Amino acid sequence: MPFIEESDLLELHKDVDKAQIINERLLDQIKFKNKELKKSKIQRNVFAGITGLFLIGGLAFTSFTAGLSSSGGFNRKTSNDLVLTSIDSVDAIRTRLENLKEQNEELSLVKEFYLAKEFLQKEKIYSVQVKSFVDNNVTLASEALTNTLFVKTNPFYSYSLGNFETLEEAQSFRKQLVDIGFGDAFVASYQDGKRVQIEDPF
Repeated sequence: MPFIEESDLLELHKDVDKAQIINERLLDQIKFKNKELKKSKIQRNVFAGITGLFLIGGLAFTSFTAGLSSSGGFNRKTSNDLVLTSIDSVDAIRTRLENLKEQNEELSLVKEFYLAKEFLQKEKIYSVQVKSFVDNNVTLASEALTNTLFVKTNPFYSYSLGNFETLEEAQSFRKQLVDIGFGDAFVASYQDGKRVQIEDPF
């Protein structure tokens, strides 16, 4: 039966403390991003409301001017001119609606990202740690990736790949990583943004 030296145990405790500090920082960052997301949602709704009012106003104005010109109130235009004007304004409205749909889809993706981050903090997940560094090398990957974990375990920064619901999935992924050259990769479980334990690799 393997045993752990006291010095190794102390190092593990230090690593756990450092991981807790990093997780607290990440929680603060997520809270900040959630506030930004709420702010952008409010801005989007206000923008959509204002755009709707402009569209309604534009349609009312177009209807009003079309009614006046057909009754002779303004310069008389031919019916062809009126049709061309109506088609141009309809095309402008369609273009504007398409732009709004694209912006809405982008905001939905951002919302899904933050919801996934919240899920990862609440549920127990498994991830495969592939490397640890003494220095924080932030250029390795973006923190926006939901499939990557960055954990500070004093004095190391640990990089883990994959977020799995079951241990078997994580073990299978670890085996694939070992096969392609990550011989030191191991599976760890996380809950509430903290490492729970290092799992059996098989």
